[in-house]
Amino acid sequence: MPLHKVIFLTKSAKLYLWKITEDFDTLFNEVKLKDSSLARLESMKSKSHQKGFLAVRMLLQHLDYSDFDLYYDEFGKPHLKPQGCSSKDVEISISHSNDFSALVISDEKIGMDLEQLKEKTLRIAPRFMDVSHLDGLSEADKIKKATVVWGIKESIFKIKNEKGISFPNHIFEDDFAFEDKTATATLKFNNKEEKYKIRFDSEEDYIFVCAFEK
Repeated sequence: MPLHKVIFLTKSAKLYLWKITEDFDTLFNEVKLKDSSLARLESMKSKSHQKGFLAVRMLLQHLDYSDFDLYYDEFGKPHLKPQGCSSKDVEISISHSNDFSALVISDEKIGMDLEQLKEKTLRIAPRFMDVSHLDGLSEADKIKKATVVWGIKESIFKIKNEKGISFPNHIFEDDFAFEDKTATATLKFNNKEEKYKIRFDSEEDYIFVCAFEK
């Protein structure tokens, strides 16, 4: 399937969603992979994970990049090589979950997470969030909000990517209404306090969350 949707987050940030309807062979035959990516693909045991990995490369090709333009730093954070006369790397964040792969490209630092709505997220919510933020909600809305909070913490971690950051102990979401599709959060780590603005929304039974440094 071609590109599913483009979502304009800010003037400089766009989110691209690919709905995975292709089988593995179709995706594999459509992308060009460098040797290290091929080895990584072959090491994946889950077919769903493999397809998500390949769909991200389909998105890159749709944007006139390729797997050869994507590289990871020593902390595992993805980067895109600059194009044309630009000397600055492009900010990128990547996520995939079952039927969707997503990437966001921006001029500013950004982290993005994509999650399918699952009851399990609500069960483990006390491990990573202030569950009082779920008070008064229906079961379905509790699952949605807990999924957003998980995405907030995952997205901020992707930006910072520092060893020792704990979701419950260092990343704190301010309460929000799901309908607002925006939120704020704070990272308190290594004697520093950093603020983040959050954009989130749903697509089918998935939630995507993007974090930006304030």
